[in-house]
Amino acid sequence: MNAITYDHLYERDALGALVRALALACALVCGACVAVCAQGTGQAGAAGEPQPLIVEGDACLDVFGVGRSVIVRGHVKHGAMAFGGDVIVEGRVEGDVAAVGGSVIQRRGACIGGDVWVFGGTYQPEQHDPCRNPASEIVMYAGYEDELRRLARDPVGAILTPHWTPRALGVRVLAVLFWFVVSLALTAATPGAIGRAAARLRLTSLRVALIGCAGAVVIGFGVPAASLVLPQMVSLLVGALALLLLLVAYLFGRVAIHAATGRWLQRALLAERHRSESGALLLGTVFWVVALSLPYVWVIGVAGLLVTSLGLALTVRRPLGRRVPTQD
Repeated sequence: MNAITYDHLYERDALGALVRALALACALVCGACVAVCAQGTGQAGAAGEPQPLIVEGDACLDVFGVGRSVIVRGHVKHGAMAFGGDVIVEGRVEGDVAAVGGSVIQRRGACIGGDVWVFGGTYQPEQHDPCRNPASEIVMYAGYEDELRRLARDPVGAILTPHWTPRALGVRVLAVLFWFVVSLALTAATPGAIGRAAARLRLTSLRVALIGCAGAVVIGFGVPAASLVLPQMVSLLVGALALLLLLVAYLFGRVAIHAATGRWLQRALLAERHRSESGALLLGTVFWVVALSLPYVWVIGVAGLLVTSLGLALTVRRPLGRRVPTQD
C-alpha cells in the first residue's frame, strides 16, 4: 500500500489520481446519474450540521453525499463519496472512498477495497493495520477543508458573497501590489502596445467587446469540438495553445484596462499637474481589485475583463483609424 501525500503528488500515477478525483467532485456537483440509495434514516447531527446519510444493508451500488457526511454501516458494492462532509466506514465498501472538504474515517473492523481519496481532510483509520486491498493507494491533500466544506453546503454564499476577514483584506492588498507591479513591468516593456490598447478601448470599446465575445465562443466551443476529431497529441497541443492565449490575453488586456481606467479616474478626480502614468496604473489597479471584491458584481466583472482582454489581444496589431489632414 502506497501513501501519497501533498509532498509526493508527483509519484507514480499521481496525475491520474488527481484527474479521477476531480472527475468525482464534478460528478457530485452535477448530481451524477448514478443511483444513490440508502436504507434507513439517520439521526440528526450536531447543532448546525446537516443530517448524515446513513447506509445500511447491502443493496447499494454507489453512495453520494453532497453537503453532508456519509456513514456506511452496511455493504456498498461500488464506491462511497462525500462532497462537503466526512465518509465514515463502519461496514464494507468494495470500491473507492472519496471525501472532498472532509475526512475518511475507517472504523475498527471496517473494510475498504479500493483507493482512498481525501482533498481537504485526512484519512483516519482506527486500526494500525486497517482492512485494505494491498494494491490500493491513498491520495491525500490536507488543506482548505473549511473552505471546501462551506462551498459544498452553501455554494451561492461561498462563491458570490465576500467575507471581510483580516485574511481576506490581506489577500486583496497583495492583489493590488501584484497587479500594480505587473502593470508597471508590462507598461515599461511594451509602452506602445499598452498605450494603443488603452486608446482603442476608449475609442472602440464596443468593437473590442464583440471581437472578444466571438473569440471566446470560438475557443470555448471550437477547441473542445476539435479535440473530438483530432489525434490526441494534436488536440492536447491545441488545448495548451488556447489556454496560453487566454492567459496572455488576460494579462495584457487587464493591464491595458488598468491604464485606461486610471487615466479616466485621474481626469475626473485630479488636476493635470498631479497626473502621472504610474498613478493611473495604481488607481486602475485599486479600482478593479475593489470592484472584483463586491458580491455578485465580481462574476460579471471577471467575465467582462476576460472578454475585453481577449478582444484587445486579438486587435493589438490593428492600427487606430486616423484622418490625415489634407492640404489645399
